Amino acid sequence: MSIELRHLRYFVAVAEELHFGRAAARLNISQPPLSQQIQILEQQVQARLFARTNRSVSLTAAGTQFLQDSRQILFQVDEAAARAARLHQGETGELRIGFTSSAPFISAVSETLSRFRRDYPEVHLQTRESNTREQIAPLNAGTLDLGLMRKTQLPDSLERQVILHEPLLAMIPGDNPLAQQRSVTLAELVAEPLVFFDPHVGTGLYDDILGLLRRFGTPLITQEVGEAMTIIGLVAAGLGVSILPASFQRVQLNEMRWLPISDPDAVSEMWLVWSKHHEPSQAAIHFREQLSAAISGQFFSENTRKNVQ
Repeated sequence: MSIELRHLRYFVAVAEELHFGRAAARLNISQPPLSQQIQILEQQVQARLFARTNRSVSLTAAGTQFLQDSRQILFQVDEAAARAARLHQGETGELRIGFTSSAPFISAVSETLSRFRRDYPEVHLQTRESNTREQIAPLNAGTLDLGLMRKTQLPDSLERQVILHEPLLAMIPGDNPLAQQRSVTLAELVAEPLVFFDPHVGTGLYDDILGLLRRFGTPLITQEVGEAMTIIGLVAAGLGVSILPASFQRVQLNEMRWLPISDPDAVSEMWLVWSKHHEPSQAAIHFREQLSAAISGQFFSENTRKNVQ
């Protein structure tokens, strides 16, 4: 048996029209080939599907049952094609994103996450918070589609896009004399007790910030912790100063101040990272495009505000 989908479509057209001429016109073919294909179908099914007279065409009992089943088969085929097309176009499926704890504090990132969920509600958006180094293995393995991380050493298997150059800010306890200044320098900060990340946590900020401070001396790290929010809390408790990207400035505590760092290279990069060896889903491509647009829009808005001022 080698029934083709076109045989089913021909049959349904004749069954609905109950007239070979009208069915042929509907299918945009001539009547003789249509009659021939219906005969071939009946031979394949081994049942007479239509009762024909010189004046009328009607369905047999077998034809009535076959019409019901044919409609269901054609519907399922159309649905399967539509689902495949929507998945290919990035309208369904799954998108797995890793991000550092600071990423959601960046307005362009949070806006993109919100916009993506709104524009593609049937894509399951799975977000996983992990530090920069912890994202590398899942990206290589394909268990993460995209990673939002800080600057770090990447293997050749991963590709990156710098999405943000973000100022670093100093966190100063309110009772520290530096808190009375309008800005601080790295040279001033290196002389203070430092609350910072544990080196084993694997944050991308660790090497960058310590590298900046070591140009002016050896930092005195008095507290090592695993989370940025813990650092903020300990600085507010007066245990030392620290440095974090400006996106964390959204966290405001009365016991501490955020101060600009006057050194021009006191900046941190945020990267969007993906694997070179795993074909990106259309959903991942949509997210990358939306994030790039959000970053461009943010920069435009900031430059416009500066020009107005």
